[in-house]
Amino acid sequence: MNWSLSPDWPGNFWLRLIIVAVVIIAYVMSSVIMFIWMERRVIARFQSRLGPNRAGPFGLLQAFADTVKILTKEDIIPTLADKLLFWIAPAIAFVPTLMIMAVIPLMNGLQLADLNVGILYIAAVSAIASIGVFLSGMAGNNKYSLVGAIREIAQLISFEIPMVLAIAGLVIASGSMSVSGIIEAQNIPFILVQPLGFMIFIVAILAEINRTPFDLVEADSELTCGFNTEYSGMKFALLYLTEYSEAVVGSALIATFFLGGWRGPLLPGILWFAIKMFASFMFILWLRGTLPRLRIDQSMRLAWKGLLPLAFVNLFIIGLKSVFLPDLSLWISVPTYILISLILVMLWAMFMRKESQSFGG
Repeated sequence: MNWSLSPDWPGNFWLRLIIVAVVIIAYVMSSVIMFIWMERRVIARFQSRLGPNRAGPFGLLQAFADTVKILTKEDIIPTLADKLLFWIAPAIAFVPTLMIMAVIPLMNGLQLADLNVGILYIAAVSAIASIGVFLSGMAGNNKYSLVGAIREIAQLISFEIPMVLAIAGLVIASGSMSVSGIIEAQNIPFILVQPLGFMIFIVAILAEINRTPFDLVEADSELTCGFNTEYSGMKFALLYLTEYSEAVVGSALIATFFLGGWRGPLLPGILWFAIKMFASFMFILWLRGTLPRLRIDQSMRLAWKGLLPLAFVNLFIIGLKSVFLPDLSLWISVPTYILISLILVMLWAMFMRKESQSFGG
């Protein structure tokens, strides 16, 4: 059954723009609400707790109750804060999440803009959200917030390079820089074709969106609340919304780049996309419930001495295969590359462990 939409649906450019924009915003906001509920309930189960269970059936309305509570709190601005940056920084952090979703197809034909350089667009726009987080931490005139802001830029610079190199492997394999082109090329999901690239990408994206074990920007046990310590009321709500919107975008990118996006049998594409996106978020939750937060030096060492060399090796292997063995059977290439990836990760883990022991870290 064909569940696709025509590229010019519904026949009017401006009408299509409005409809698709509304669908994307509604999809992101509803996903944020579900992600908040899932995180509280799933982490509670990991910790032998019940989680929210009073507001609505199974606690489904807890996010709405918290929203009302936050929006009725007093909006305080520190006396010595940079008031202009303090006001606009949350918006700068939030808007890029919607901008990224504009180029991600929710199903065949349901995409706001199919850019032929969509990969470059995503890499460029994703950095803007980090700048918003940095400005939020810098504008409050709080030393804890400033430390969190500095950590944000350190993580951005360190993990952006391996992430882009992992995406470059997808570009080589698909022969396209368009997000739709990468999805169309996944007759077999790239998580099987490029498992090493997937591991590099998911670690880098966790650092980009400040999720455990890379939540150094907030680090409540160290920095009280990190970059958003001085925020309250509506502006805090926007930063909180940004955090989960970034989780939505990160899960959507994992589903798009490595799980085939909207492609799948029988069901409509948008349902397949939602299933893959929520499965990606469940994996992120599993990591949060399992791993402790890294120190800043451990995070930087992982990026520069772990992910970066592996990303170059991954790109080299993909390039060799594309140039010299373009017609190699998937029955041979997939298990071979999975085996190579496991060997490389194990060797690099042993190297990193020995180095950490030699420095006493």
